[in-house]
Amino acid sequence: MERDVLQNSAYRGTKSFTQHDVKTANANGFAAAADDYMERGIDLNEQLILNKPATFFFRMNGDAMMEDGIFSGDVLIVDRSIKPSSGKLIVAILDGELLVRRMQRNAAYVELLCANKRMRSIQVHNFDSRSHVWGVVTCVIHVLECSLFSPQPPPPRHRVERGCPI
Repeated sequence: MERDVLQNSAYRGTKSFTQHDVKTANANGFAAAADDYMERGIDLNEQLILNKPATFFFRMNGDAMMEDGIFSGDVLIVDRSIKPSSGKLIVAILDGELLVRRMQRNAAYVELLCANKRMRSIQVHNFDSRSHVWGVVTCVIHVLECSLFSPQPPPPRHRVERGCPI
């Protein structure tokens, strides 16, 4: 009878990382005083992603959620394994278009609320193949430093005051 051998993935995260795993070079035989206070690096995958296979990144395109602090060009972390419920920020597919809205479930319909006074909410009476919830937004990454996008920032558009015009 053969036994199946399961292999673990090479990446194990940084939760098991300790101070003793930090290699030091001490030519004179004494450790540096700062080594006692050294901290491990921050792994954003570990901190921000709950379910790696079901998580996707999107770049926001539009100003429908600007009053909630989500602007065009921000990066959204979307988890498809989280159950959508009332009050959660979701990515919905409506007639083939991806929308970011706050979901509000009522008795007869689902309302997709936007956080922009110039836009109206959308009422969906039934989610089907043409309209459904694609995932739940778990994090928003709001970039302030324009040089992260390119060596020369793009020409300014309508949202210059938020930091980086995208």
